[in-house]
Amino acid sequence: MDRSAALQVSHWARIGREMERSREIPHSEIAAVLKGETHYDHLDDPCAQAIVRTVWAEEMKLWRESLDLETEFVAQGLPFAELDESGDVVIREPVDSRAQHRR
Repeated sequence: MDRSAALQVSHWARIGREMERSREIPHSEIAAVLKGETHYDHLDDPCAQAIVRTVWAEEMKLWRESLDLETEFVAQGLPFAELDESGDVVIREPVDSRAQHRR
């Protein structure tokens, strides 16, 4: 899952080639699941299910990488918890910007 951009393009090209080669993989059914038009459980073909799971996993990875919850929480003045280098839980309290300006 830690592919470079070039390896990522190669990965998706390989998936595309396999889909085009196989007349048995239901392309329209896969597309319908990915668009949210039908449910994953309606896919009977294990290869089609594997393709959908691969796409979902990649989309989730990209979504997780785009998150910056610390910035969002700080901007909203919310406390949050995280793990330090030792794996211990550290609670980050919101910073009172008025108190910092008085210093």
